[in-house]
Amino acid sequence: MTLPLILIIAFQTAPAPDRRLMSYGETVRCAGLTQAASELEGGESREGKALSDAALYWSLTAGQAAVTAGKSAVTADSEQAQARIRATRELSAAATQLQARSDLDQCRRRTPDLG
Repeated sequence: MTLPLILIIAFQTAPAPDRRLMSYGETVRCAGLTQAASELEGGESREGKALSDAALYWSLTAGQAAVTAGKSAVTADSEQAQARIRATRELSAAATQLQARSDLDQCRRRTPDLG
């Protein structure tokens, strides 16, 4: 069986997923960014639903990373809330928005398709 040429090209040009392990801090950063972006976007649009899915994924992943890192549930919740607040400020402020959006895009590329 041969693949259609378009599929072969798609497989060759699609970026490889980033499979490296993330630190607890990076995971919490993605949780905060996706939660903040989801709140800022709202949940009615297609983009809002995708951000909500990403926020759920990263929140659960950060929770698992916290257990692995030996963090208490209270500490993990607090750190995730602080990351969300910081990300909301960064995504809303002109001076930090570009870097925050870049970081958010990277987190979203690492989010599996939950659909």
